[in-house]
Amino acid sequence: MKVIVVGAGVVGTMHAWHAVERGHEVVHIEREAEARGASLRNFGQIWVSGRAGGEELDTALRARELWEGIGARVPGLGFRAIGSLTPVRNGLELAVAEAALARPDAAARGYGLLTADEARAVNPALRGDFEAALWCERDAAVEPRLAQLALREALLATGRYTFLPNREVRDVVGESAVRDDRGETHTGDAVVLCTGAWLSGLVREVAGEIPVRRVRLQMMQTAPLGEPLTTSVADADSFRYYPAYASPALDALNEKQAQDPTAAAHKMQLLMVQRLDGGLTIGDTHEYEHPFAFDTLEDPYEHLTRVVESFLGRPLPKIERRWAGVYAQCVDTSRVVHRQRVRDGVWLVTGPGGRGMTCSPAIAEKTANELGW
Repeated sequence: MKVIVVGAGVVGTMHAWHAVERGHEVVHIEREAEARGASLRNFGQIWVSGRAGGEELDTALRARELWEGIGARVPGLGFRAIGSLTPVRNGLELAVAEAALARPDAAARGYGLLTADEARAVNPALRGDFEAALWCERDAAVEPRLAQLALREALLATGRYTFLPNREVRDVVGESAVRDDRGETHTGDAVVLCTGAWLSGLVREVAGEIPVRRVRLQMMQTAPLGEPLTTSVADADSFRYYPAYASPALDALNEKQAQDPTAAAHKMQLLMVQRLDGGLTIGDTHEYEHPFAFDTLEDPYEHLTRVVESFLGRPLPKIERRWAGVYAQCVDTSRVVHRQRVRDGVWLVTGPGGRGMTCSPAIAEKTANELGW
């Protein structure tokens, strides 16, 4: 069987991975020299802790299992089973963490509640003031700027994978075939369009208006911290953002503890992961209304710096990079992904939102299963 995959972000690359794993030949087409979108502009978190119960959590847990297995075979991914800590500062935030522990799926997530001293024993870099921390053992991390490159190297070594960069697919022709902007036609037994946040052009032509929107974010990365940050770190604003934390305790938090005005204006939470070089990836904001701004705003970065420094109990290292990114998200955010047959033998897979890095191995596995690869 020959599979044509369009788009070399993490979702497309994982579709290529599953096809090759099942013994098939893959032609992988990317419009740029390599993926430059949300697959690189993220935290590299395998984020189980905040996922909605049911299909979303099941997908994340399966993906977490797959990431670990792939990471053992492809060390260049930088897979680390580091877990996460969400420090809480007062009784209102603590009550949300305690409500999360009461969920029937808390054990599957690896939830635990740690005292401040216990949290510092797990992550000694957290020297700031907080009362306790929600621990999630199943959270993990990979290196977002390296993952696709490492996976591609492993795929090339199989002899059943061809990578065609700098080619934009312009048309779907017949069954299971696409034509690129060089006029070449690529024919297989199945075509999977993993076009990320590119929702116009070819996608609109073959699929029409789909229930997927684009979301813009801002993030930053620091110079090396100079010590290990042994877990991912979130703040209590993540309780407001992730569906796993919905509870009467969260309602009370929203009613009695106003979110910081900058965080509220930019729909922010703190997420922080240490890179292999020691730097910290920190974010993020969420912008949903089009047209998106073309510049980055400084207030969110200043807010994130204050929050991080309050947890670390020390100044943040120099910020070396700031960037914006755009990802595709299902309008109905309870849906894990938009998967649609757009022509005979041609499927569109997009819209995982901020779950793309976390869930892509399981999303691609489900596509492979449904298409009978």
